[in-house]
Amino acid sequence: MEVSDVDPRAAIAYDGGIQIVDTSDGTVVADIKKEGFLRLNPAGDGRHVLVSSSEGFEVLDLGMIVKPHGDHNHYYTTTPGLTGSVIAAQTPGHVVTHAGKTAVFDDGTGTVTMFDTKALEDGQLSPDELTSFQTNDPHHGVAVPLASGSVLVTEGTEDERHTVHERKADGSIGAESTDCPGVHGEATAQGEDVASFGCTNGSVVFRDGQFHKVPVPEAYQRSGNQFGSPDSPYVLTDYKTVEPVDGAAPEHPTKVGIIDTTDATTTTVELGSAYWFRSFGRGAAGEGVVLTYDGRLNLIDPASAAVTKQVDVVTPWTENENWQEPGPNVKTAGDFVYITDPTAKKLHLVQISTGKLLSSLDLSVVPNEMAVIDAELKQ
Repeated sequence: MEVSDVDPRAAIAYDGGIQIVDTSDGTVVADIKKEGFLRLNPAGDGRHVLVSSSEGFEVLDLGMIVKPHGDHNHYYTTTPGLTGSVIAAQTPGHVVTHAGKTAVFDDGTGTVTMFDTKALEDGQLSPDELTSFQTNDPHHGVAVPLASGSVLVTEGTEDERHTVHERKADGSIGAESTDCPGVHGEATAQGEDVASFGCTNGSVVFRDGQFHKVPVPEAYQRSGNQFGSPDSPYVLTDYKTVEPVDGAAPEHPTKVGIIDTTDATTTTVELGSAYWFRSFGRGAAGEGVVLTYDGRLNLIDPASAAVTKQVDVVTPWTENENWQEPGPNVKTAGDFVYITDPTAKKLHLVQISTGKLLSSLDLSVVPNEMAVIDAELKQ
C-alpha cells in the first residue's frame, strides 16, 4: 500500500515472539509468535532484520519500502513477517553490515556466510546469492566485509582466541594481528575500510591495510562491545579493567572508552554510573549515547571526550545476573534514540540533537531484544 511517509519501526522480541511496533504512536503492526530466546540484528537494507533462532538466521520483513523516483521517494507498507528464508547455522552469532555486504558468523561451525545486502530486496536469499568460507575451528567469532573485497575475520577455538586477520578475495591471508587475546566486539569507522576489534590487552585498529595496537595503561583492558559510525573516526566502547575471576562478582565499570582510529589511541570518559552491553548507540552526527544505571541517557561528544547532555529516561536499574533476561535496550536511528523499559513496559524516544525526551509509548509485552529500522537509513 502506498503511503505519504513511513516512520521507523521497532522489532521487539519478548517471551513468545516478536512484535513490530510503529514508533510514531506505538501501534502493534504485527505480532509474530515464536518460541526461544531471539536475537535481532538489522540486515543493513533499511527493511529487514535477521533473527537468530534455533534454525539459524531467519529473515524478518518489517514491511517498509522506499522507492526513489527522480527528485523524491515513494513510500509503501506491507504486512511484516518472517519471509521463510533462513541462513542455516548451528549457533548463530554476530551479524555485521559494511561496504554493501552483510556477514553472519556461525559459532558452532566457524562458518562465515556473506551476501550483497541488496540481494534481500525480495526477502529471499537463494544459494547462489550466498558465499561462505570456513575458519580453522568453531569459535565465538566475527567477520567484517571490506570494500576491497577482503574480509577481516577472527580465528580461534572454543577455549582461546587471539587472532584477527585479513582474508583476501582469493582466500589468501594479508595483514594479521595475533596480539588480540579474547578477541570480541567489532566496529567500523569513518574512512576506507577502517575497523576496530576488542581484546583483553587493548583494542586493535585496522587502517590503511594494517593492524595497529591501541596502547592502554592497564595490564587487563577489555573493550568487548564496540560501536562505530560511518561519519566519525571515533569508536565508542565499554571499558573493563578487572580480569574476571571464578566466583567473584562481575565488574560494572562506570567509564567508557573512545578509540581514535586515525592514530590508534584511546581516551576514557567517566559517567559516574554503570552500564551494560545493551546501553550503547551512535547518533547521526557520530555522537555517543550511553544509558546508565541511574536512568540517564548520556550524550557524548567523542572528539572532546565529554558528556554534553544527560537526559532522565527510565527509573534507576541494575543489570540482571542472567544477560538474557530483559533489561533496558538502546538503539539509534538517525537523530533519535529508542530505549526500552522492561519494568514499565515502555518504549521511550529521545532526540539526540536537542536532548529532549519526545515520547513514552506503552507496550503490551515485556521487551527484551530490539532492532529499530528506518527505511531511509541503510546501515
